[in-house]
Amino acid sequence: MTSPTTTPIAASAATGEPEAPPSAILRQRTRSAWLFLLPTLIAMGLVAGWPLARTFWFAFTDANLTDLGASKFVGLDSLKYVLNDPDWWTTVWTTFRFAFVSVFLETVLGLIIALALHAKFSGRALLRAAVLVPWAIPTVVSARMWAWMFNDVYGVINAILLKLGFISEAMAWTAEPGLSFVAVVAVDVWKTTPFMALLILAALQMLPEDIYEAAKIDGAGPIRSFFQVTLPLLRGPLMVAIIFRMLDALRVFDVFFVLTGGSMDTMPMAGYARQRMFEYQEIGVGSASASLLFAIIALFTAVYMVVGRVKLTGEA
Repeated sequence: MTSPTTTPIAASAATGEPEAPPSAILRQRTRSAWLFLLPTLIAMGLVAGWPLARTFWFAFTDANLTDLGASKFVGLDSLKYVLNDPDWWTTVWTTFRFAFVSVFLETVLGLIIALALHAKFSGRALLRAAVLVPWAIPTVVSARMWAWMFNDVYGVINAILLKLGFISEAMAWTAEPGLSFVAVVAVDVWKTTPFMALLILAALQMLPEDIYEAAKIDGAGPIRSFFQVTLPLLRGPLMVAIIFRMLDALRVFDVFFVLTGGSMDTMPMAGYARQRMFEYQEIGVGSASASLLFAIIALFTAVYMVVGRVKLTGEA
């Protein structure tokens, strides 16, 4: 007699009890996953979600820091004020210029450092630990340290450049708009390049060695192997590293504030929001600018991920 046709619910060989269908098992695992995530989601909602919702609400009011209880709903007036303010667009240009320049330099330098640290040589572990020192230093501490180094009177940067003959007189690195922007980018690149190098190094260590052996057999040298093997395989990890750094760079505040003291010529979007909220006590306008910053970052993330998905998968 032939065995019966297999059904979705089959008898277990060990217990003799019917096994649940795969869809039921999947639903059970999904419920368990949400149950474990629930405490974290509640904590994030209280710590981040509620303040964010309050910020969005204040963006539609004329709230003032001196009397928040007397705020009134004004619709899009605060948003219109920010969009019509030339200072806001100055901060937008400064922020995006800083983000693209710094992330580009950090990616290139991080890739070079990661390739060097990926090579096999004695003392590699110690050098890897040393490279991470700038990243481990808090941003405010490193910015203050560099502010002393950039000082136009007793800073070591001017002393070195004067001694080498690159400049004829001391330069006010943190006072002049053009120089202060260069100083901020230099400090950010110095601090954050190790982060990029660490991510790229982790990706390099995951690449299969047999691909390089095959490329070597085909006669590919180091440069050709890098552009035809390493770089294409690193495209995905590089995009992840770049998006992380770009999001961090777009919401930059501390390094600008410490080095330039809140000058409008070198103020990022986050600095504009802080100035409106606490110096001018305009909570409504400050919340509107913070909401715009959030929207810009969210839009940039969505566009970047869609473009990256198209490049990686070839889908339209």
